[in-house]
Amino acid sequence: MILIADGGSTKADWIAIANDKTEAFRVRTLGLNPAIVPKEELHNRIINMFQLINIKDEVSEIHFYGAGCGTPNPIAILKKILADIFINAKIYIAEDMLAAVYAATGKEPALVCILGTGSNSCYYNGENLEMLTPSLGYILMDEASGNYFGKKLLIDYFYNKMPSKIAEKFNKEFNLEADYIKKNLYREPNPNMYLASFAKFMFDFKEEKYIKRIIKKGFQEFFKFRVIPYNKTAETPIYFIGSIAHYFREILEKVAKKNNLEVTEVIQRPIDNLVAYHKENINL
Repeated sequence: MILIADGGSTKADWIAIANDKTEAFRVRTLGLNPAIVPKEELHNRIINMFQLINIKDEVSEIHFYGAGCGTPNPIAILKKILADIFINAKIYIAEDMLAAVYAATGKEPALVCILGTGSNSCYYNGENLEMLTPSLGYILMDEASGNYFGKKLLIDYFYNKMPSKIAEKFNKEFNLEADYIKKNLYREPNPNMYLASFAKFMFDFKEEKYIKRIIKKGFQEFFKFRVIPYNKTAETPIYFIGSIAHYFREILEKVAKKNNLEVTEVIQRPIDNLVAYHKENINL
């Protein structure tokens, strides 16, 4: 049996594929970003999912694509945790950007972008990924991501920049006590996921001018730093992965056109496409 996982900071989708290439089951755990989540918590999030533990000795391979898996140290941390649990499995770990490429374009050249809890982009030439700038995460980068917009909402609320009607609803929706916010940002795991939780508020108010304005500005920043520097023509396919891109596709497409580009496709959850790619290209 083979496990294929698409692991974001907020959640990780797992699909088990049997030897006859049929789907055995699928489950979702909390996010498994090894660059942010402590080792013990990573371990607990996996072993507390009984469907995974029930078949741990039967797993022969794990293909894990994850946020935070773009540099050697986090990869080594997660690989050891998985190896200790799935003792008979060969383990392959790659960054979530590669999963996005496989899910979006397979083997064809394209620009591929992630707009979820975090954000990133790359150009895929059909064989290799080209990334002009490494991602430094939610504090310094992640333009137009869930945590980027969550941060923007909090700042606007506390500086009284948010329209009063929206601010009133925002206050009812969340615990906005300063001590509670600081505790979640500076003392709890997954501060990026905490910030992104505020972005969900935007989905219910996406027709409001205030929300449209901050979304448009965030998307323009993403194009400025993460798309335009690749210097690709309008004929280059551009794929977007993630809930932010999915729920605000209309604004995303307008910003793309403003930059003389066109969005080819938006994929909210890449796991099904990723599994299809593996079934076609890997001997199960």
